[in-house]
This record gives sequence, C-alpha cells and structure tokens, in this order.
Amino acid sequence: MRTVKLTQPDAWRQIPPSGTLRPWLTDCGSLTARLIAHDCQFNLQRLCQHLVRPHHDERRVLSLRAGELAVVREVILRDGETPLIFAHTVVKPRDLRGAWRGLSRLGARPLAEMLFHDPTVSRMPMEYKQLRAPHNFLSSMQQHLAEEFPNCWARRSVFLKCGRPLLVTEIFLPTILSLHQSELPAA
Repeated sequence: MRTVKLTQPDAWRQIPPSGTLRPWLTDCGSLTARLIAHDCQFNLQRLCQHLVRPHHDERRVLSLRAGELAVVREVILRDGETPLIFAHTVVKPRDLRGAWRGLSRLGARPLAEMLFHDPTVSRMPMEYKQLRAPHNFLSSMQQHLAEEFPNCWARRSVFLKCGRPLLVTEIFLPTILSLHQSELPAA
C-alpha cells in the first residue's frame, strides 16, 4: 500500500502551478534582469529594512528560535509607476556582519546584484504558494500600495553564502500579466 503525504492547503509546495504565471514563477534567473531585458521602465522602490519577528514558517526555514528577531527587507519591483513584484527578504542579524553584509549597503539597488553575480552564492529549490487574504504579505502590500490584493501567487527560495541562509519571497502582483509573455525573453 502506498502512503500519501498530505500537505496543509496553505503549505508551500515544490511543484509550481500551471497557467500564465508559470514562466515567471519558475524562472531561476534574476527577475530584475528579466524585467530590464523586456525593456520596461524598471525601477525598485525600497519600502523598509528593519529588525522584526519573522513569520513562523520563515523562522523554521532559517532555524530561528521563537521570539528571535531577523532583518526583513521589503521592496517593490516596478515598471514605471506600476508595481509588478513585491519582494520580502529575511536574514539573521549576525549574518549582516558576515556572509550577507552587502545587504546593508544595497539601499534602493536590487538584491539581484548580490545574488546572481557572486559565484559563492547558491540557490536551494524554489517553493510556491497561492497567498489568500488576510495573509501577512498581502496585508503588507496593501499597506504600502493602498490597494487590495485578495490573492497572489508567490515563490520563495533560500540562497546560501558560506553556509549562511537568506530567504527571499517574491509575490507576483496581477499587474505582471500586463507584460506580454510572448515578448519576454525565455526563462
């Protein structure tokens, strides 16, 4: 008899959904580079970078104890004034003095500069999830963008440098579909 592992309906999963967002969700390269190659008016808006309690599942991924704080950086990748992707990065504070010290100096520059141009950085497999209101990420996006998002697809992955993890979650806003898939460079 075969045993089937049941997952929680809101759990992150390793199989991406099918549909129009799949090329975006499964692209293993830099989303920043992909947007720039599309010739959109790419810009990044840094929303915050501060010390907070990470979400429960983020603590587990980064091996943080309950109550332990992490540094969270949130940005919006945009085409002109149109928000396309909300990115949420989590790292242990001590790693800002070590492997991920460059994160403190990024400002409004893309994280991709650190992740995809450094041969010592490796990426773990991506996970996917459809976020539904009132998920914390959607609430944060609504607060920053003054717009409601009842559900959005997200992906996340851990990047490792010198064995130290950095968790990046990217939430794809419905406006990403305004960029014509046929005109985008292949993933």
